[in-house]
Amino acid sequence: MKSGKSFIGQEAAWQEWLAAVASERMHHAWLLSGAKGLGKRAFARAAAAELVREPGGKLPEAAAHPDIHILEHLPANDDEAKKKAEGKPYQAKRNITVDQVREMIRRLVTKPTMGDRRAIVIDPADDMEKSAVNALLKALEEPPGGTYFLLVTHQPGRLLPTIRSRCRILRFAALRPEELDAVIRRDVPQADTEARAAAIAASRGSPGIALNFVEQDLGTIHRLMLRILQEGDADFHLRGALAEEMGARPARERQMAALELARSVLVAELANAARSRQLRIIEAHGTLTRLSTQAPTYNFDAGLLIMEIGGLLASAAMPREAAR
Repeated sequence: MKSGKSFIGQEAAWQEWLAAVASERMHHAWLLSGAKGLGKRAFARAAAAELVREPGGKLPEAAAHPDIHILEHLPANDDEAKKKAEGKPYQAKRNITVDQVREMIRRLVTKPTMGDRRAIVIDPADDMEKSAVNALLKALEEPPGGTYFLLVTHQPGRLLPTIRSRCRILRFAALRPEELDAVIRRDVPQADTEARAAAIAASRGSPGIALNFVEQDLGTIHRLMLRILQEGDADFHLRGALAEEMGARPARERQMAALELARSVLVAELANAARSRQLRIIEAHGTLTRLSTQAPTYNFDAGLLIMEIGGLLASAAMPREAAR
């Protein structure tokens, strides 16, 4: 059995889920709500496995269990599907489609295969097409017996109020520094003290960002981003150094990690910025957020992307006279 200790910082949410599973009147729809990188994805799959596990049996593998249906971004095309099947990085569609939801609903006509319960995981529910949301709403209004929904959401405000009102909310909070340190020690034991400290400072309480920081070796990139924010970059020298540190052909995971790091750096800067500068920081963060949603599916030029990141940080930099 997966214990709450496996979800460092989210033990309360795990215990709440276990109590619900053991109860006689479990709510049929759950909203796993919190910022990206807090572990909701892994939690949803472990929660689904716990839900369908037979009494006294082993915890099943969520991806392979016939009574666990996971709706997530599909590969963008047949070539990308082949990459996924081979375990390679692949481009995904921008949204979870209505066809996926309709196919899931058709399966609900039959009873669960191996037991009395069935789990539907939608990850993330934020990315459903509008028509997919409407189709899901009908299923939530009249759920078949034994069917339970777990909706992973980073921005619950993007969901219809009628969806949110039918769900019980499990909230995922940012981790404390000591909890982040424990996650890094567990998952990247080779990380040294300096790398862990830098990752914790850059992560805003997100274990996903902290782990990406360590695994992608973003220490130098972090320092360059901070310099751009403090000094500006009128001669493009720092942006050039940023591109050189990223490398000519960085993996998509490294590009995504750099985007998340830049967003974290801006959020940290916003707290201490003068009011006259806060709007520029918010605008830069908004553009980075848009790029983060596009990057997994768009084939961005890596060099241009990192220069764009640097340019956005420079646009939010301290005024030259204040930086001196």
